[in-house]
Amino acid sequence: MIRTRFAPSPTGFLHIGGARTALFSWAFARHHGGKFILRVEDTDVARSTPEAVQAIIDGMNWLGLAHDEGPFYQMQRMDRYKLVIQEMLATGTAYRCYTTQEELDSMREEQRAKGLKPRYDGTWRPEPGKTLPTPPAGALPVIRFKNPTEGVVTWDDLVKGRIEIANAELDDLVIARADFTPTYNFCVVVDDWEMGITHVIRGDDHVNNTPRQINILKALGAQVPLYAHLSMILGDDGQKLSKRHGAVSVMQYDDEGYLPEAVLNYLARLGWSHGDDEVFSMPQFCEWFDLDHITPSAAQFNTEKLNWLNAHYLKQADNTRLVTLVQPRLEARGVTISTTPSLKAIIGLYKERVSNLNELADAAEVFYIDLHPNAETLAQHLTPEAQPALADFAAGVRDVAWETSAIAALIKSCISKHGLKMPKLAMPLRVLLTGQAQTPSVDAVIALFPRELVLKRLSFALTN
Repeated sequence: MIRTRFAPSPTGFLHIGGARTALFSWAFARHHGGKFILRVEDTDVARSTPEAVQAIIDGMNWLGLAHDEGPFYQMQRMDRYKLVIQEMLATGTAYRCYTTQEELDSMREEQRAKGLKPRYDGTWRPEPGKTLPTPPAGALPVIRFKNPTEGVVTWDDLVKGRIEIANAELDDLVIARADFTPTYNFCVVVDDWEMGITHVIRGDDHVNNTPRQINILKALGAQVPLYAHLSMILGDDGQKLSKRHGAVSVMQYDDEGYLPEAVLNYLARLGWSHGDDEVFSMPQFCEWFDLDHITPSAAQFNTEKLNWLNAHYLKQADNTRLVTLVQPRLEARGVTISTTPSLKAIIGLYKERVSNLNELADAAEVFYIDLHPNAETLAQHLTPEAQPALADFAAGVRDVAWETSAIAALIKSCISKHGLKMPKLAMPLRVLLTGQAQTPSVDAVIALFPRELVLKRLSFALTN
């Protein structure tokens, strides 16, 4: 069975690059009828926080990337890692190293001065016939993996192709600190082994970790998974997205009014394609998705395209669902939503004209607040020639049937009587009623309002 995992470090929010990795891992498992595991790699105690863990889980839940197993936490598996290290010490695939940090720094400085690659020199590495130094009294050793010194590590990366790295390029990795706390690279190996991970799909910033992890897996007699290293994502500015540059929390996209299906659809196309298909559902994506069509070159984030996709999904969204998403945004602004006009009706009229939920909330807000149109906008559209037509329209509003067609007929009657073109009356009506010069069809907008509120807002023009 195919088993994939998403293994974020909770040292910050779930950013867009991590979300794409999670999406691809999830979709690959779904495509093959496998399992998707969520694992939290929280061994960096100094930087990992419960808030960051919750931010990751919130982001996964918002995107709808449900895991089949987990979440597993590495800090809860420390006893198991330590037991494996003890077994490796017993079999000779790991050893104790008493070299101090100061000695390491001096060693590396000397190697750089000679033009050599900085690396551990193997002072404490046991070899046949070698006499090791006497351990310093009271010193606590780190534990190093006894990496092979000959041959090459090779793997056929499912994105990048065949990769070969000489073992001579790899020094002996520290797998446990002086306090016997296992290190990240070691915990990852034990987890992938014991959780039966068949495919490791992750960012290409982990390529350098892979040969070390493969060697440890082989030393443990474990099955080596297949690896797929995804290319980096560049921001709109062409720079690599990272937690320090441009990459924002997935939940910020929620804050900014994006729908999760739009974000997922957009992420799916960052480095993967299915012909010219741009818009597709997640079930469709899982049916199509495999690793064959992932490009090894960097993908560039394009906010304009994401906005286009989000606008598309807003148009297709059920109005009742949109009410549940827009209403909390209005309430957070202190807006009290009344039964008239219907928020659902407002959304139905405006969702074709917006690109995110916040813009939809902006449009809906004017129906429920005390409106004070911008003076400059009023001066521009509330012209002397419009005043008589506005007065006639206000008079007609008192008795007209409160439906779009009847209101449209009243507007046409007023502009015909005063020899005006439609914008000369429609524009001041929009500004007086919504504060905006651009709205959907003015008769449909007016029909959403209670008659009394229309008269109240029109009265500003008739008394000033």
